[in-house]
Amino acid sequence: MSKIIRHTGFHILCAALASILILTNTTYAQTLDLSDTGVKIDGIAAVVNDGIVLQSELDEQTILIVNRLRAENTPLPPMNILQEQILERLIITQIQLQRAERAGITVSDEMLNRALNDIARRNNTTLSALPELLAQDGVAYSSYRKEMREQLAIERLRQRDVISRIGVTPRELEDYLERESGNASRKYRYKVSHIMISIPAATDPNELELATKKTWDIYDQLQNGADFSQMAVTYSDAQTALEGGSMGWRNGDALPSLFAEIVPNMQVGEIAEPIRSSSGFHIIRLDAIEGNQPIIEDQTLAKHILIKTNEIIDDDIAQQKLSDIRVEILEDGDFEAIAIAVSEDPGSAVNGGDLGWTGKGSFVPEFEQIMDSLEIGDLSQPFKSPFGWHILQVIDRRVHDTTEDVRREQAMTAIRDSKVAEETELWVRQIRDEAFVDYRI
Repeated sequence: MSKIIRHTGFHILCAALASILILTNTTYAQTLDLSDTGVKIDGIAAVVNDGIVLQSELDEQTILIVNRLRAENTPLPPMNILQEQILERLIITQIQLQRAERAGITVSDEMLNRALNDIARRNNTTLSALPELLAQDGVAYSSYRKEMREQLAIERLRQRDVISRIGVTPRELEDYLERESGNASRKYRYKVSHIMISIPAATDPNELELATKKTWDIYDQLQNGADFSQMAVTYSDAQTALEGGSMGWRNGDALPSLFAEIVPNMQVGEIAEPIRSSSGFHIIRLDAIEGNQPIIEDQTLAKHILIKTNEIIDDDIAQQKLSDIRVEILEDGDFEAIAIAVSEDPGSAVNGGDLGWTGKGSFVPEFEQIMDSLEIGDLSQPFKSPFGWHILQVIDRRVHDTTEDVRREQAMTAIRDSKVAEETELWVRQIRDEAFVDYRI
């Protein structure tokens, strides 16, 4: 569980902290001083605009990341360098959260529950069982929800400030589709890692020369056998630094445009010579490659009606209301008209409750389980999911090759994705440069 949900047990955290003390061969920074009452007082690691990063946050993240890097067999850099990287990430997170708050970005409980449900499903459990599963790793569910809410707020901020501003013209789309029709890289997925040495927007010749020398020194060390992940954790200015530089799996058509001409021609394990972009210098390693297969999936066409509970409508009232609606539909009522009138699902109500053709994993387990159990034409009894009470009718089923069906939609996403990585790095550098930061350690 901890491999996916990122947290680890308290006993492991303590062991990791003890190991850090031994490795550094120094006394760990004492920032939790005792007050007159004998209670430890948290320290401040950095002041960020009108907010702060606490020393306890830095300590906690250090333990978690050290534990993860060890689990991945990544050699650790010197502890002071690792903590600098971690503190910088916490500072950037603080800046982003402040910007999100000023922009009025909020994450509803429904949105948060949907994200947590996805995590639960990936861990072969349910949303209701997630708190107990987290507790087994010593993680408080309330803290986990808070962290996830912050991550979602940052993602919405990035969507607003970066992704939404990346335009795709009709000409770009048509050129892309034509180009990809004969592009072999589209058939493959690539796992890529990279190290970035950033350069300021208004860099002077001396700074550029130093960055160039640093980049080639790192490249030479990598060619002589230095561990790529350790070098990324130690030197990279990219947001993936603490993941050992890993950018994860990317479809060939979704590689950053800077890498698109290089990666498909690389061999697994190869490290390309440094390349320069507006954000800095990049060193790329191809970690793995695999062929894309046609997307064949079992699909269901269904429609539903949703009634949410609130201070006035409890579970009993919602269930009874849907029971009455179900009887009305079975007595030749118009499902679509009723859904438009009463369903509280904004996405499907306007379409008469129509959910369209969907594949496995499109819905929460409670919903999907009922949908899978119905025969074509069946109308379910009222049932509950994390989003409220439903009745559901299956219209049809099919086995469908979705490869070409989603090609145009994927093309739009791929064009944006190819621009997102560099645009995000530039955005992060910009908001970091604009922020007031006062280091206290």
